[in-house]
Amino acid sequence: MIFKEFLELRRDRRTMAMLIVLPLLLLVVFGYAASFNVSTLTTDVVGPGATQAASALRAPFAVGRVEETAGDAWARDRLRADKADVVIVTGQTPVALVDGSNLFGAQAAKAALGRTQMRVEVLYNPDLKTSWVMVPALVGLILTFIGTIVTAIGLVRERQAGTLEQLAVMPFRPADVIIGKIVPYYVLAALDMVIVTVLGRVLFGVPFNGNVGVFALGAALFLFVVLGVGVLISTVSQNQGQAIQLALMIMMPQILLSGMIFPLDAMAPGVRWIGYLLPLTYFTKLSQGVMLRGGDLASLWLPLVVLAGMAVVVFTAAVTRFRRDLAPSRPAEPASPRPAPAGSAS
Repeated sequence: MIFKEFLELRRDRRTMAMLIVLPLLLLVVFGYAASFNVSTLTTDVVGPGATQAASALRAPFAVGRVEETAGDAWARDRLRADKADVVIVTGQTPVALVDGSNLFGAQAAKAALGRTQMRVEVLYNPDLKTSWVMVPALVGLILTFIGTIVTAIGLVRERQAGTLEQLAVMPFRPADVIIGKIVPYYVLAALDMVIVTVLGRVLFGVPFNGNVGVFALGAALFLFVVLGVGVLISTVSQNQGQAIQLALMIMMPQILLSGMIFPLDAMAPGVRWIGYLLPLTYFTKLSQGVMLRGGDLASLWLPLVVLAGMAVVVFTAAVTRFRRDLAPSRPAEPASPRPAPAGSAS
C-alpha cells in the first residue's frame, strides 16, 4: 500500500512540485526578500546651497535631483509623484520632507535624520501607522484571491459538469463566453473592493486623498488581469484540486514579492525584478498613491499603463487557450480496410 502511494505521488507532478520545488523556492526567495531594512533612500535636495548640502549626505541617502532654485512646493510634488523618498529643503531652517506612504523607508529616514539637527516632517502618514499602508495593499490581495482562485475553481467545476462542452455547439465566440463567465466575478470583486475600502476608512481611519476615478480605473484594469489569470489556470487544470494548487503557486509570490509585506527596496536586485513582473506590485503602488499621497493621473500613469499592458496580454492568452477548449473535437475517421494479401482466398 505504501509503495502504491509513492507511485501515485510520482505520477502527480504538480503535487510533487508543491512538495519539493515550492519549499526550496520559498527558502531561496525568503532568504533574499525577507528584509525590512531599507539601505538606500532616493533623496532630492532643493533650495539655496542645495549642491553643498547634497555633497554632505551619506548613506542611506542617495542623492537624486539637486535644484538650487526650487522650493517647498516642488519638493512636495516630488514626494506626491513618488519620485523621491526624502526631499531636503535648505534655507535658514532646513527641513527634511519624508514620504510616509513608504513605511519602512520613512522609518529608516527618521532614524538617520534623528542624529542631525534637521527638522523632519513626515507627509501622508505622519504617525507611520502600519494599517494605513496595509489596507490599500489588502484591497489588491482580496481582488487577487477572488479573481484568481474563485474564477479558476468556478470554470473548472463547469468543465467537470460538462456545461462548457454544451457551449461549444452554440454560436458564441470564445471572447463572448469568457466575458459572460467572468462578469459575475468581476461585479462581486468590485463590490468587495468597495466594502474593504470603506471598512478600512471606517475602522482604521485610512485616508482617501486622491481621485476616485483614477482608483476605479486602476482597480478595473487589475481585475481584468487577475480574472484572466484565473481563466488561464482553468484551461490547464483537469480538476478543482489542480486549480487550487496552481492558483496558490501563483498567488504566493504576489503576496511575498509585491512590496505589500517586504519593501521592494530592501530586496536583492534579482528578487526585486521578479516583483516588478507581478500585477499586485503595480496595484499596490497605485492604491497607496491614490489613497495616501493623493496622486493624480499624471503621477500614476506608469502603473496604469503596465496594468493595461498586462490585461491585454493575459486576456489574449486566456481567449486563445479557451478557444481551444471550446473547439468541438473532430470525430475519429474510420480506419480504412487493409488490402487483402496477394494469393489469399476471397
